[in-house]
Amino acid sequence: MDALTALSDNAVLAWALLACGVAQLSKLLVVLVTERQWRPAVLLETGGMPSSHATLVSGVAAGVGWQVGFDQPLFAMACAMALVVMYDASGVRRAAGVQAERLNAFMALADPDRCSSLEPLNTNLGHTRRQVFVGAVLGIAVVLLGISRIGGILDGLTGAANL
Repeated sequence: MDALTALSDNAVLAWALLACGVAQLSKLLVVLVTERQWRPAVLLETGGMPSSHATLVSGVAAGVGWQVGFDQPLFAMACAMALVVMYDASGVRRAAGVQAERLNAFMALADPDRCSSLEPLNTNLGHTRRQVFVGAVLGIAVVLLGISRIGGILDGLTGAANL
């Protein structure tokens, strides 16, 4: 079995990536509803509701647990990695975004002439706990429903083609 076939047969990875894509696409809708703006650039930005990082890692952890067992060390490792990523997104990366906001404000006050020629620092780096929670729930739901109802994503596509 070649590497590409093995990757395409990995239901956990496929569903987790699909869930991550759903999270990232849903940011368009969230921005449209909350800010009344159509901003496709949000698809390439970090931060925002929901956290696609949390969606991906929680989906992988749930899928690993579903496939190998929730009592297995591999599931424990996947959970630990997911918790570290989600903690980092709502902690360290969020703090860096707040610091960038303050630095931008300080630069604008300290030297407005020089600041106008500098590009402001990106402030939307991390996530709130709510954004991480929603992302985690989305990841778990998409992956577990996908694997339990359809199996592999390619199984679902070939099953739909046979109808």
